[in-house]
Amino acid sequence: MQSSKKKIIIGMSGGVDSSVAAGLLIEQGFELIGITIKTYNYDDVGGTTEGDKSCCSLEGINDARIIANQFNFPHYVLDFTEVFGKNIIDNFIDEYMHGRTPNPCVVCNRKIKWEELIKKGMQLGADFISMGHYAKVNFDNSSGRYFISKGKDLNKDQSYMLWNLSQSSLSKTIFPLGDLTKDETRKIAERMNLKTAHKGESFEICFITDNNYERFLKHKNPDLEKKVAHGKTEMNGRIIGEHSGFPFYTIGQRKGIGVALPKPVYVTEINYKENKIVIGKEEDLLATTLFASQLNLQKYDSLKDGKFLDTKIRYKDLAATALVTQIDGTGDGNGKIKIEFKTPKRSITPGQSVVFYEGDDLVGGAIIDEILK
Repeated sequence: MQSSKKKIIIGMSGGVDSSVAAGLLIEQGFELIGITIKTYNYDDVGGTTEGDKSCCSLEGINDARIIANQFNFPHYVLDFTEVFGKNIIDNFIDEYMHGRTPNPCVVCNRKIKWEELIKKGMQLGADFISMGHYAKVNFDNSSGRYFISKGKDLNKDQSYMLWNLSQSSLSKTIFPLGDLTKDETRKIAERMNLKTAHKGESFEICFITDNNYERFLKHKNPDLEKKVAHGKTEMNGRIIGEHSGFPFYTIGQRKGIGVALPKPVYVTEINYKENKIVIGKEEDLLATTLFASQLNLQKYDSLKDGKFLDTKIRYKDLAATALVTQIDGTGDGNGKIKIEFKTPKRSITPGQSVVFYEGDDLVGGAIIDEILK
């Protein structure tokens, strides 16, 4: 996309991807305003700052400023700790306390990295928002709808995490790296002589810097360990042992269950009301049908007639064919959907995102609520 000095807000994590995205936009003639968001205070989340490589770390903020100075555009750090705490951290804790396994990045992308950042960007006179994601934005003239498509580098494709973006947000979004592989991005960074060219990647959730969810939950609720200790472990309808507390387990977990049996067993169900986990054999993890809510559609405005789509139940999942049918509400964040897989899926987990594609095009997604086996 060429520009006659269109102004763009570029979200900068201090990593190689957002750095190259900024450099490419400068080469294309855009006027940039760099923004890095501060999402949490270390004292509030606990853990350690050592080795913190998250998108909102102090190192990330400093590297983003260096890149902005190199390309001679302004860079600001915005304090989003309050809105992030209410919308992301509080939701994360609430989900775990209801026996679910959330994906906070999906919520953050919609509410913080796009909606809040776009709001600030419009105040600064920006026309678009850009991020260093490996994905593409397309527009269908016949339907008048925007939708995400997979990036060229399928190993780095981030479309799954972007299913929750609204039509309004997508209409203002540019992804400069959509047609690049990670290796090509690093080569461009070398050509541009960027400090971040060989910087490593971050995979943990930003506000859990040590990647220890159990430690984080205990830090936020000092009485939690005492409250949930001595929970019951059930198998085949019988109580066979105790566990350390339902929030510290997830569907499909095998290690750390606390019972010794001759054959491997897995967590198959979490009952937060009774502080009980149910365990079973691997085949007990299989299911064909799920119900999900908070439906957000991109490519189509409705799936009420049902459609067979390539469907994923987690980020690293291999997509499988499923009949996706909208059963209630609309497709802009408040609808419900039923998904029926042709073959059983393993470890479908409440709280995670179910995302469905048509070829490389992202049709939509929702949050898993209920599983039928």
